[in-house]
Amino acid sequence: MLHHVELWVPDLPRAVAEWGWLFERLGWAPYQEWERGRSWRRGETYVVVERSEALSGDRHDRMRPGLNHLAFHAGSRAEVDALAQAAPARGWQPLFPERYPFAGGPDHYAAYLINSDGFEVELVAA
Repeated sequence: MLHHVELWVPDLPRAVAEWGWLFERLGWAPYQEWERGRSWRRGETYVVVERSEALSGDRHDRMRPGLNHLAFHAGSRAEVDALAQAAPARGWQPLFPERYPFAGGPDHYAAYLINSDGFEVELVAA
């Protein structure tokens, strides 16, 4: 089982707003809070967003070596649709909108979103 993921972000308040909205809509609960970071937890797993002093850039590039995206179980097709519809008002833009909701293939119902810092999420329907 995954223990945790830590994402370094260039703008903590913006990351808290964007990731916090998404995590809480997906049933994750606020977990930790400190000057340079926040986390959300679901079960034994948690995700951290942190503005580290050691950060060397100002935007994540999902096309470079490293993390491409995080994929989450997002409930029913209707719940994925609702998240995809609400996401732009919360800093998340659609990826592959011309192929929504089957950008991952004809049997894979999901929304692909990218946030202000270039992080991609995949919201997968049950």
